[in-house]
Amino acid sequence: MSAIIEARGVTFRVDGRALVDQADLRLESGRLTIVIGPNGAGKSTLLSLLAGAATAHAGEISYCGERLDRLPPWRIANRRAVMTQSARLAFPFTVHEVASLGLDIVGRASSRQQRRDIVARSLAAADALHLCEREYSGLSGGEQQRVQFARALCQLFAGRSVDARQALLLDEPIASLDLRHQLALMDAARDIADAGAAVFVVLHDLNIAAAYADELVVMSGGRIMAAGRPGEILSDSLVASVFGVDLQLSAVPPSSLPFLLPHGYARRRDWSRTRFREPMGN
Repeated sequence: MSAIIEARGVTFRVDGRALVDQADLRLESGRLTIVIGPNGAGKSTLLSLLAGAATAHAGEISYCGERLDRLPPWRIANRRAVMTQSARLAFPFTVHEVASLGLDIVGRASSRQQRRDIVARSLAAADALHLCEREYSGLSGGEQQRVQFARALCQLFAGRSVDARQALLLDEPIASLDLRHQLALMDAARDIADAGAAVFVVLHDLNIAAAYADELVVMSGGRIMAAGRPGEILSDSLVASVFGVDLQLSAVPPSSLPFLLPHGYARRRDWSRTRFREPMGN
């Protein structure tokens, strides 16, 4: 399968320190790739490099076989959409206006109705359509995050009229979301991958990552330590060495998905004999 985005030997340094060190990665059509790792591992920096927002000091990144550093900005904008961690805006935009920002410089000329349809479809996918006329700055952090996801979807949907070979890059998209919206956003990312896009997501929740990833990438110290199917690469020893915590790897029936628990909670218990303390007297 051909790669939508491919990184070969990519290195990025700041003050002589490699934030990303000789990374090799392929983002393929129809696949959801999730990268995990501790703070400072290089996950967000790698995403910025793949998006073209930062320039590698060594190595090469290509989009559909074409070198990223030789592509004009409009081609890049039509081929990939990005959702970053920051969701702040200084101006009093409405939610509809923020989502519409994703339509700038992408896609072929379209009617006002077509643009409205794309925005409505994107906001609905992010469960933010009911917020359409609200002022963006008055939303909660989680609501703003969903609107930023809708903005990225607008760009992706509009860009399909120019190039169907696309990638969606999401940097910690569920960090501020409640559980229902975490799962809804990941379901939407899964649907976008199933529709043919290459989807790359930075996450901190190891269990959600293991549940959704076609390919799981584990980073530490700027290097890719492991990559592959979650059930094939995740182990107690890998998690201990990368994250510095003692977890037990279990499996969730009937799919046998890997599931990580702290050792204090992973041991077998006879719940029928559990005793709870009596309330303390007044």
